[in-house]
Amino acid sequence: MKPDVLIIDDSLTVRMDLGEAFELAGFAAMLCSNVAEARGALLTQPFALIILDVLLPDADGIEFLREIKNTAATAEVPVMLLSSEAEVQDRIRGLNTGADEYVGKPYDQSYVVARARELVRKLERKEESDTGKPAATKVLIIDDSPTFREELKSALGSSGYLVITAATGEDGLRVAVDERPAAIVVDGVLPGIDGATVIRRIRADAVLRRTPCILLTASEEASGEIEALDAGADDYVRKGEDVGIVLARVAAVLRSSGSPTVVCSTSSLLGPKRVLAVDDSLTYLQEIAGQLRQEGYEVVCARSGEEAVELLSVQAVDCILLDLVMPGWSGKETCRRIKSSTSWRDIPLILHTALEEEEAMIEGINAGADDYIAKSSDIGVLRARVRAQLRRKQFEDENRNIREQLLQKELEVVAANAARKLAEARAAFSEELELKNKELEAFSYSVSHDLRAPLRAISGFSHILAQEHQDKLDANARELLQSVQESASRMGRLIDDLLKLAKTGRKVLDRETVDLSDLAREIASRLQASEPGRDAAFVIAPNLIAKADRGLLQVVLENLLGNAWKFTSKRPRTSIELGVQHHANQTIYFVRDNGAGFDMKYADKLFGAFQRLHYENEFPGTGIGLATVQKIIHRHGGRVWAESQAGQGATFYFVLERVGEEWLSAG
Repeated sequence: MKPDVLIIDDSLTVRMDLGEAFELAGFAAMLCSNVAEARGALLTQPFALIILDVLLPDADGIEFLREIKNTAATAEVPVMLLSSEAEVQDRIRGLNTGADEYVGKPYDQSYVVARARELVRKLERKEESDTGKPAATKVLIIDDSPTFREELKSALGSSGYLVITAATGEDGLRVAVDERPAAIVVDGVLPGIDGATVIRRIRADAVLRRTPCILLTASEEASGEIEALDAGADDYVRKGEDVGIVLARVAAVLRSSGSPTVVCSTSSLLGPKRVLAVDDSLTYLQEIAGQLRQEGYEVVCARSGEEAVELLSVQAVDCILLDLVMPGWSGKETCRRIKSSTSWRDIPLILHTALEEEEAMIEGINAGADDYIAKSSDIGVLRARVRAQLRRKQFEDENRNIREQLLQKELEVVAANAARKLAEARAAFSEELELKNKELEAFSYSVSHDLRAPLRAISGFSHILAQEHQDKLDANARELLQSVQESASRMGRLIDDLLKLAKTGRKVLDRETVDLSDLAREIASRLQASEPGRDAAFVIAPNLIAKADRGLLQVVLENLLGNAWKFTSKRPRTSIELGVQHHANQTIYFVRDNGAGFDMKYADKLFGAFQRLHYENEFPGTGIGLATVQKIIHRHGGRVWAESQAGQGATFYFVLERVGEEWLSAG
């Protein structure tokens, strides 16, 4: 399907010239002489590109450009401004308003078409990226026989390829730059440059050189195949062979080429090029601009160094011709400013001056210029120097791309090795940590168990002393004896808690269907029986079912409900709730109270062993309970956390398994 281009220009000559050029290039062109006609055309159909003159009889072209870019239906359509206005400020105004390209008149027809293709291709790539639809494989056929072109195009099209054609070698090279085909089939004998020369030029271009090429010939001589392969062709097919052979060869070279090893960000030598000419002499600017346009270059003229730098800030160029002696910024100062910018320093810059002294040349080169040529030189020398600098720039870009890709590969290897070593270290650390934890659970179980015997002796003897010799002790001795009994009792609770903590790591996890509601009601009954006079209300949601270890979940609820009971003991109308929330397929259980609460800045200490946020004499405890809760929840693959405010109660949340990669927090 041909891309549609809208050409808006009040000059009949320009409209007809561009219309014919775009039709020959494979576009469908609609021609308008003013803005009113263009507005009507934009309402009838979408366009892939708009060519817009700046000076129009019924409106300012740049204001119409602003209208196009501010309209949703046309905002993404690339717009190329075309104007005879020579002032740099006009160009800057157009580009700043939103133009995707700005070409001065007189223009080079091939340059305009080539840049148009680049803009359309850029839009197509964006649409492919947005839709996720892969582009069809493009094959370029270069052959001067319309009959053979159409026969081969039909056969390739039937095999699923997107086929583009050209009738001459010169046109084929331009199309290759514009379309970047996956493969090229070129006839050996063509009007103008022959097929072998086409392939040699493709191989000399950094952007195209990896494109597989098949040379076609009618010759039956064996020397023809040797010449084709020497020219750089990937394969050779005689025209007398069946067209199916060509299809097979195309498929073979595409398989062999694979993905390019280097992603080249430079532009093709065969593509459109823009040259910035900077000189205070308008006559000389017009002379060299005319000469360079004959080479197919778009030439932008600036009358001073200040204008040149301002233009570079809005439009990229491929080469700069710079006069050395100018009013305002000299050529040397302008060169220094350009070469000191990271955005412009790689643009080839040629100093072009009437001064032929060796000292002037040395000053220019020292300022950063890439070349130096006297104005008295033949214009052909200037064109050759420009071509040489463009080739040098492409060669440097290609080498830079290769170095960057190699560096990227090295970084990927380093990152992969680092990730592997980190994984190995984590595995070793995890294994060692697990072993140490088991040993600690065993430094903890045995010590706690061994402490029980002397503790029972202390508790028993102090009890006998209090029972049988109470009357023989004075008040101070009785007080000390009571302290011993209380300390022994507290020590007993601590040992019990330590044993529970140790057992949570030693016990084999036995998941089963557990009714947390039933467990909670049993625990609540025991707590209420311990203090029957308390005004305490338990609100326990029904049917809280979980797949978990029953014994360990009982320890969790005993600690959480017991803490809620303890920290609400100094409050009237105690409220303790066990409930559930559902969020993103996650079941979140919670225990909420209206007790003492805590400051959230201490929340990171909450689940550490022996960590306490309240004084012992205010709310007694061992500081082991929440550490045990956390360990049990983690063993289930879950997480526990808390939210609170001092004096406003606390809520403890827990989940028994994780969902996805991130833990949920209470909302």
